[in-house]
Amino acid sequence: MVKKISHIGIAVTSLEEQIPFYRDVLGLEFTGTETVEDQMVKVAFFNIGDTRIELLEPTSENSTIAKYIAKRGQGIHHLAYKVDDCQTALDKMEAEGIRLIDSSPRIGAGGHKIGFVHPKSTFGILIELTEEHK
Repeated sequence: MVKKISHIGIAVTSLEEQIPFYRDVLGLEFTGTETVEDQMVKVAFFNIGDTRIELLEPTSENSTIAKYIAKRGQGIHHLAYKVDDCQTALDKMEAEGIRLIDSSPRIGAGGHKIGFVHPKSTFGILIELTEEHK
């Protein structure tokens, strides 16, 4: 079902402050930013090998990322796995008794179909299933 790690999502308070570290200090390829309005987040993308790092800055204090930072501070928010078909992967997990946040995919950064799996069913790790479009 899982093909590879798609990306690692990192919750941050300021893209402006953190982009230079990932780009200039670590030397990762910075590929730009995108605002995902319905998730109230601005995302910065970096390539590393055949995966990505995504920095997630909240655009509203009501966003999931803002609430995460308020509770846990900045840091790794989720691990995203690439799947061929997000709906099929979510259905399989639900059939296995895994608790889901999303029972059907939504559109995330880059226009990819995504669905989140609840960390209470994954030993404390928030997992995103990502169906990357061509």
